[in-house]
Amino acid sequence: MQTRWPQPTPSRRTFLAGAGLAAAGSLTGCADAAYGPAASSGAVDLQMWTHDPGYVKTFTESAAELSTTSPFRYDVQVTQSAAGDVMTRFINQAIVGKGTPDLTGIEVGQFNRVMRSGVAGDILVDWTDDLAQYGDDLLRRQPYSVDGGVYAIESDTCLSIYWYREDEFAKNGLPTDVDTWEDLLEVGAALHRRTGQSLAMVGTGTPGDTANSLLQWLLQRGGGFFDEDGGLILDSPEAVETVDWMARGVANGTLINLPDAYGAPLAAALKQGQLIGTFMPNWYNAYGLQANVPDQKGLWRMRVAPRFAGGGHIASSSGGTGFAVTKDKVNTEAAKELLTATYLTREGQLLRYKAAGYLPTFRSLYTDPELLAIEDDYLGGQRVFEVLGEAATDLPAFYQSPNFAILQSALAGPVQAAIRGRSTAAQAIADSVESYRKQARE
Repeated sequence: MQTRWPQPTPSRRTFLAGAGLAAAGSLTGCADAAYGPAASSGAVDLQMWTHDPGYVKTFTESAAELSTTSPFRYDVQVTQSAAGDVMTRFINQAIVGKGTPDLTGIEVGQFNRVMRSGVAGDILVDWTDDLAQYGDDLLRRQPYSVDGGVYAIESDTCLSIYWYREDEFAKNGLPTDVDTWEDLLEVGAALHRRTGQSLAMVGTGTPGDTANSLLQWLLQRGGGFFDEDGGLILDSPEAVETVDWMARGVANGTLINLPDAYGAPLAAALKQGQLIGTFMPNWYNAYGLQANVPDQKGLWRMRVAPRFAGGGHIASSSGGTGFAVTKDKVNTEAAKELLTATYLTREGQLLRYKAAGYLPTFRSLYTDPELLAIEDDYLGGQRVFEVLGEAATDLPAFYQSPNFAILQSALAGPVQAAIRGRSTAAQAIADSVESYRKQARE
């Protein structure tokens, strides 16, 4: 069964988010029958909240298969809403001690809302000990870690690679093996002068768009926003270099500056052939390309992204969703078993990819023969794991902070000013750091 909530007004959303932080220290609720000693067998009406229909299909299929061997018989009851509303409602229900789901998808940009005052440890199962056995084979634990614990398990490696229109590259005589982003600026500038086309994009429509555009390239360059302790590391040569590179790319036309990197402006740029390449995560195939230009099937390809000449990594990441289990509930053990089967086994990770395209989070699976043999029809039959496997060998770490939203707000104006040529990259980083420290009171 699947339901949807009516969308709350902004004032209601703001109120609940504030309440979640203010009351975080007093989360004690056992106010309904769903809380109590965990069941060890029997029928389970497992409540799951998510923002993405892909997870509905994944967990429903996994639960049906698991029910044939498990002491639990699963009936997954799904409620779907926007990512921010899922988290707002979850925090609100945890405060009053009733109505929480057993299993919740936490979009990576929402996890910072449970990083203060021990909130994550109060309401979510800590997976640290369970995950220790996987060592370095399990990727992307950092974004859902706080106070020494891991409170959600990532759904997708979210590998950022370079996508390009093979037909347009061939028509314009463009090399498909450009080694560095700096080299791409030269190729892109010449192309834009001739045809008006661009080879990548930046999104600056919202503070989140601006921050994510910067972060994806900054992680690849070897920088970041925060360290593993949540300390700000934005004030760095890597950050200045990355903003400067973005500004030069927009100025010479290599990068197109879009007010919405996912909606109508993106669709128009793709359909009109104005945007013929971009640096985005693996999920962009389904949600960016196929969703907007299904008629361009067979024309697009992927490759490992160009690197920065100054150093860093060959890959990056953007986005993600970690699934968390609510602690101290009757269905807690059942939810843990389902999440383990779906996310921490080879069979579950293959099911995730086949059901909804989520990449494995086990590093070792990128050399699995079954995955290496997969050909993507939209990408002209390309064997995508030959590219993704190379990128997965050098994925940068991404650390969060309770103040992530503050930094997004602080970055937006200065970085946009630099990208539009109204400021320098160094000034943009300096202004962003100053604004952040004032707002975060650091």
